[in-house]
Amino acid sequence: MSNKSDHAREQKRVQRAEWNDNRRASDCDDGDSNQKQECVLYCSHDDRGRVLVIAGAEEEFLGLDRWFSTSSPRFPIRSSNPRGRKMTETKPTESSALKKALISGITGQDGSYLTEFLLGKGYEVHGIIRRSSNFNTQRLEHIYIDPHNSSARMKLHYGDLTDASALRKWVDSICPDEVYNLGAQSHVGVSFENPDYTADVVATGALRLLEAVRVHIETTGRQVKYYQAGSSEMYGATPPPQDESTLFHPRSPYAVSKVAAHWYTVNYREAYGLFACNGILFNHESPRRGENFVTRKITRAVGRIKIGLQKKVYLGNLKASRDWGFAGDYVEAMWLMLQQEKPDDYVVATEDSHTVEEFLEAAFGYVGLDWKDHVEIDPRYFRPSEVDNLRGSSEKIRSLLGWKPKVDFQQLVAMMVESDLERAKREKVLADNGYIASHQQP
Repeated sequence: MSNKSDHAREQKRVQRAEWNDNRRASDCDDGDSNQKQECVLYCSHDDRGRVLVIAGAEEEFLGLDRWFSTSSPRFPIRSSNPRGRKMTETKPTESSALKKALISGITGQDGSYLTEFLLGKGYEVHGIIRRSSNFNTQRLEHIYIDPHNSSARMKLHYGDLTDASALRKWVDSICPDEVYNLGAQSHVGVSFENPDYTADVVATGALRLLEAVRVHIETTGRQVKYYQAGSSEMYGATPPPQDESTLFHPRSPYAVSKVAAHWYTVNYREAYGLFACNGILFNHESPRRGENFVTRKITRAVGRIKIGLQKKVYLGNLKASRDWGFAGDYVEAMWLMLQQEKPDDYVVATEDSHTVEEFLEAAFGYVGLDWKDHVEIDPRYFRPSEVDNLRGSSEKIRSLLGWKPKVDFQQLVAMMVESDLERAKREKVLADNGYIASHQQP
């Protein structure tokens, strides 16, 4: 039997292997008589995230575009070749050569900085966002390009860490090279008020995403690297300095959930051989920090008080000490962890801690004000169990990966105050012209 006729029969056995159903692709092109005498198995995914396996020549595969998501990669599967024909691989196109990253929590502070960083490295970046009646993509507006534009390399997809099916669908359809799990209910104080939700998103959410990655790797044979965002809050009551070998003693539902996510990641690395890393990041701030976090709450108040829109700011424990760094520096550490030959866990910290009171002195002093004239203590902001002192030892990542922070404490405070001062000036214009009500602030 000739290779040509044999190949023609192979064309007719175009098969789609799906999880949800097993319909044949009976209307696929049969091709023409000028097909190459080479056979390839290809794997890709359709718009619904289902795995498709194609047997045939490269030209046949390229003629089946209607079965595939326009953004789905096409990669050959190394398989047995019972008919003895030569197995070939497609040459990667410019788009398929781009590394792909999938980020949960892309709309947050860290997610926006990581997206900027990865785009700068030439990645195609996909982000999972929760459906909301209000837009929550403000931190990404300066880098957003409409997906209809062919130059867009950042794409957003609706999903949630509480929805395992959505996570599985997006991992399978995007086929990322790297997955960064940054999504969380990350406010420590709120975790005491919403412990069930915090655990579901932070702990079990990480497990769901790990399982989606594991099954994808098992199904496709691809390598996917996974990053889990840990937190210094996991150390809790353990005295500083804290490093990778320090025992965890979490003191909040958020911290307990992060400890669970940490050990899920270690377990999947050891049990299934996943390239999975934990980054134990100490506090990292920026002008994009949420306004209900103490550092940003302070710098927002400084700007508004200086401009005359506010008189007081209400805080809780001023003696709590934290190792504060710049979020833009820390996302580079996340990326570096996934570029190594072997997965591992790393502490990321400046190794310099300051109290909330010291942050107040630096922030108010930057604009020539005395914080004691404007700060009031509200017992409601004290937590049922406090964490007194967190200061990391990041010798491991500095020596092995060459990472070190570029922005120090004073520079960080100045950066945040200047940003919020400019914002307050714009608010003052709106308030003076009756567009916003300034009396809503204390």
